[in-house]
Amino acid sequence: MIRAATPADLPAITALYGREVLGGTATFELDPPSLAEMTARYDAVQARGLPWFVAEIDGAFAGYAYASPFRPRPAYRYGVEGSIYVEELARGHGVGKALLTALVEAARGLGLRHVIGAISDSATSEASIALHERLGFRRVGAYRQVGWKFERWLDVHLMQLDLAPEGTPPTTPGLELGGGLA
Repeated sequence: MIRAATPADLPAITALYGREVLGGTATFELDPPSLAEMTARYDAVQARGLPWFVAEIDGAFAGYAYASPFRPRPAYRYGVEGSIYVEELARGHGVGKALLTALVEAARGLGLRHVIGAISDSATSEASIALHERLGFRRVGAYRQVGWKFERWLDVHLMQLDLAPEGTPPTTPGLELGGGLA
């Protein structure tokens, strides 16, 4: 089940993200953020009217996804970057696909133009890249060896989904970009 995240989900979100910070390469953070910091990030996403979803399997927290502004400059206001984190035991059960699908549909509903994926670590990212490709994302580039974590260099693969590939002028005002997301 995919649903909108609520403040009550933030302890589980913070715990999952903290485990990824300490043991994974999906994020380049080195120190797990506190519940207060994750709450501030959640509030910033909510203040912009962007989606933050939680996945559940049989009522248990299985992962989360959210959209944040792609870049802070006003010309980028029609694109978002998606972030998805899935509990280890829930991987391989369609949770990532359900979360990414919900994120894409929400971005489409907001009248946005692009959803960007920045997928790190060449050694372990093929499943994530394949999922994005199955949902219509295309590879648009890579930053090679831009992150240093776990005593090795990590790449970031850039993927993009065009929600309005015809390139017509926008019909909505785009994102309000004031304030900060980490």
